[in-house]
Amino acid sequence: MARYEHLPIYREAYDLTVHIEKIVRNFSRYHKYTLGTDLRNKTRSVLERIIEANNVQNRVSLLLGLRHQLENLKVLCRLCHDSGAFSGGTKSYLHVAERLTGLAQQNEGWLKQNVGKKG
Repeated sequence: MARYEHLPIYREAYDLTVHIEKIVRNFSRYHKYTLGTDLRNKTRSVLERIIEANNVQNRVSLLLGLRHQLENLKVLCRLCHDSGAFSGGTKSYLHVAERLTGLAQQNEGWLKQNVGKKG
């Protein structure tokens, strides 16, 4: 199994996952078990996809899937913000949005490196 802890995209995704766990802890009961559960599951799924992509030769399809997952996560975070789930308000949402944008940019870079590679 290939190592993945050294990847900047993995470290960023892991930090985001930990941050989301802390944020969801402060959601109201209503949001915690609906939006919060989705948010927690989707961030962990992003981590799993990164590990999986790092372990295969032809990772383009996985990275395209990761692109899709990150977009879905952005929409979910926006929904959490607009519905008032983030207890930290706009500041908390902006922090998460910036991290997601960084992850998306890293994914695009990784994808560009792998497009055209045979394997």
